[in-house]
Amino acid sequence: DEAPGGNPERNEELPADFAAPWRGTEDGSADDDGDRSPAAPDLPTLRDHLNGELALTNLGTRDRALVGLLRADAVVVPLARADLDITDDDAVAVRIGAERPDVIINCASDNDVDGAEAHARRALEVNAFAVRELARAANHVGATLIHYSSDFVFDGTSARPYVESDEPNPLGVYAASKLLGEWFALEARRGLVLRVESLFGAVPGKPGRRSSIDAIAEGIEAGREVPVFTDRTVSPSYVFDIAEATRAVLVSQAPPGVYHCVNAGACTWHDIAVEIARLLGRRPVLKPITLETAALRAPRPKYCALDNSRLRALGIPMPTWQDALARHLHASGPA
Repeated sequence: DEAPGGNPERNEELPADFAAPWRGTEDGSADDDGDRSPAAPDLPTLRDHLNGELALTNLGTRDRALVGLLRADAVVVPLARADLDITDDDAVAVRIGAERPDVIINCASDNDVDGAEAHARRALEVNAFAVRELARAANHVGATLIHYSSDFVFDGTSARPYVESDEPNPLGVYAASKLLGEWFALEARRGLVLRVESLFGAVPGKPGRRSSIDAIAEGIEAGREVPVFTDRTVSPSYVFDIAEATRAVLVSQAPPGVYHCVNAGACTWHDIAVEIARLLGRRPVLKPITLETAALRAPRPKYCALDNSRLRALGIPMPTWQDALARHLHASGPA
């Protein structure tokens, strides 16, 4: 999701500029360069469930939180985008065949929501057809495939948070490409789709794309007028909490299927800005806007909050978005 205070041309989704295969376990030494959520439950280690390797494909700079966390229990071999083009079917088959991972985690996404309207082929290649080849490769080596998707698969007409059993109805090209990617991911015999949205958070000291939440915080700190949607309802998602939940899903040996993976609760972007101002002790200057007044090229779902019902059924609770936001601002320091 995007907020005007951030970058309205992009969906705050896992970016496709970094990748990593993950090899089972060697000595179990930790190399965790990310935060661990204090609200996350204690979990058994992955070494009870991994015999070989875990491959993370096209992991974004902010998503190094996932690499750092998983390195505590497994050997992670990062693959930059230059090392593996996931739209090259032959390259994917060869690399996955050579690594023979236990788990493949696909974090790649072409998340230019508006650009996809004019460049549908690019969105489909990354968000859908590349996932199809990853699923085939996963089946070939007997690996679990975890694929991250988006709240945009829904049309936003709901009056309550969407659950996993709700029928998708994508509104634009980007959204349709994400839904198609889900279908391909579930062709893996051990395929799991984790829907995320409105991502924020970065590994300290690591460069990464600024999130909409960061842009709103910076504007409030600077005393600038900050435009924020009043008619877009979301469930913001802290990348470190998503990393913890991903690990928990792996350890729990969750059955294949779709899982919502966001911080608990629902709020508008205006609500988020007000909470940021409260946490920073500032009086914000907010400019309420709507999707209609923003005149974005691609349609957006107005209400796309997600309910983590299937994660809860696995015994995996997610902290509230307010809790996550407070931890993020504390970790980030002054804007």
